[in-house]
Amino acid sequence: MSDIAALKQEKQELINKMLDMQKQFIEHEHQNGVSGKDYWASSDGLLANYREEYQEMAKRVVDLAHEIVGSSRF
Repeated sequence: MSDIAALKQEKQELINKMLDMQKQFIEHEHQNGVSGKDYWASSDGLLANYREEYQEMAKRVVDLAHEIVGSSRF
């Protein structure tokens, strides 16, 4: 597998994981509701570290997209 193919595969895996996280979040929200406090400061369950983990994956997807095409976001 070429480096570009490996980068594309990693990017797609991250996107798939992010979509799964979104589906789980929506299901959780529909069943339990989500307060602002839960979203921003929850320390247990689905929402523990949700924002941070999702944000890190999103940044990595952007970095991978730039790396694949040979550009830079900075």
